[in-house]
Parts: sequence; C-alpha cells; structure tokens
Amino acid sequence: MAEAPTFEEIRYDKPAPGVARVTLARPDRHNAQGPKMLYEINDALDLAMYDDEVRVVIVAADGKNFSSGHDLADTSNIGASRPPIFGHGGFDHPGPQGWMVKEQEIYLGLCWRWRNLGKPIIAQVQGKAIAGGLMLIWPFDLIVASEDAEFSDPVVAFGMPGVEYFVHAFELGARRAKELLFTGEPIGAAEAKALGMVNRVVPRDELESHTLALAAKIATRPMIGLKMAKMSVNQSIDAQGLWTALQSAFNLHQFGHANNRVIHGGLVDPAGLEVVRNDARAGMSRKA
Repeated sequence: MAEAPTFEEIRYDKPAPGVARVTLARPDRHNAQGPKMLYEINDALDLAMYDDEVRVVIVAADGKNFSSGHDLADTSNIGASRPPIFGHGGFDHPGPQGWMVKEQEIYLGLCWRWRNLGKPIIAQVQGKAIAGGLMLIWPFDLIVASEDAEFSDPVVAFGMPGVEYFVHAFELGARRAKELLFTGEPIGAAEAKALGMVNRVVPRDELESHTLALAAKIATRPMIGLKMAKMSVNQSIDAQGLWTALQSAFNLHQFGHANNRVIHGGLVDPAGLEVVRNDARAGMSRKA
C-alpha cells in the first residue's frame, strides 16, 4: 500500500473502533478552503475508504466556525503541487474556460465524488457554514449541528446564483431555498433540522461526543448493508434529477462569472462584499 499522505490544513485520526475523522484545521482562517485543503480532504477520505477497519467517517472542524467558505486570497493554480483528479484540462486558459474547468475540478467534481463514496460520512458542524462552507456539508450523509450553527449562501450579492454544488432546493425545498438566496439571511440549526437538512441539534459542548457516539453506533452495522443503504437512498435522489440539476446550475454559475468579468472586471461584483458585511453587522446587532 502507498505511504499515507501528510497533511498541513487538516488532521486525520481514528477516534473509535470503526470510525475515522477528518478535521479542518485552519481555525485562524475560519477554515476557509483553498485547493490544498480540498485535496487534503479528498486524500483523507480516500484513506478512510480504503481502510477496511473503517465503516463511518466524521468531517469536523477546529475553532469557532465550521467554514467561512472559499479562501478568496488563495490564487494557487490547479496542478501546481499535485496532479488533478478529473480529466478536464485547460486550467491555464486565460478566459472563462480556464476558470470553469478549475471549478469543475475542485468544487463540483470533488463534491460529487464525496457524495458517492461508499461509506457513511457525518458532518459535525458548529458556528457558521457560509457559501462554500455548505459544500463541505451537503455532499455528506448526515449532519449533526451545534445549537449555534448557522447556514448561509449570500453570494447573490456578488451577482452569482449560489455556490457551485447547487443542491439548495433538494436540501431546503424550493421556496426556502429561494429565500435563503434572495436575502442572504442564514438558517439556524433548529430551522435546518425542521426542514430536514440537519439530523440532530445538540449543545455546543456535546457536539463532539454526540457525533462520535452516533458514528460508533453506525459502525456496528455490517459494511455491505451500510453501503447498499447509502446507494439506495442516493439513487432515489438521482432518479429525481439531482445530477442534471447540478450541471444546469453549474453552467449558470459560469455565466455569472463571465458576466461579472465583462461588467466588473473580475469574477464577482465587488459591491457585494459591503452588502454581505452590512448584513453580518445587522445580524450581530439583532442577536445582541
């Protein structure tokens, strides 16, 4: 077997029999994700998939917030430090083609791959999961959230339709998905549970232990049964058109980037940053 990879932006451990855990480890950046973190998550999930002693995986995060989304300061090129996984090519193209294949690789491609891995995966979520942070939650099978967890996708303010792994209507229902996107306002943990997006909501100080206990219980089931159950549910959603809907939304996402390049000279409308900041300040004032 190949030597296990070393990680810089995540941790990998096995905290209980039959359970592996992948922990996002950039708390100083609120676990913002660049290509390095995304590829490290993928490598760690592969470790768990190829380890026959592991039957369930937890994806957790250090710090106050689960993830603030894409690391916009990270401009690293795909393929600079490791080979790409998917066979798109054209990453260095200077036009929209180059950006599209980058997002096909590290966003849509990795999320879809993770969603279809053969073992149950539980997201353990605290604090904020913003925009791209949802893409580190939604591909997985179960979500356990702390009472203070919030989920948001405010990128309509940037002239974009939403994050690249666009499963909003499947996760929230059509009308609640539209409200989330149109207003940019977050959904709290209790409402997310009521909508069926979150499985369990627990106090913050019980989040780790509760998630681990759930994983340990699942790990007592036979692997073949778990795999077939996951495939059966996923295929039920596939029959409703999930992959087709994802591709359609992804193409609109690329049109949004191309339009912003012409109108604003960049991937997004820069005025959106102040809109999102003002909304965040207003939300903190309401809580206070």
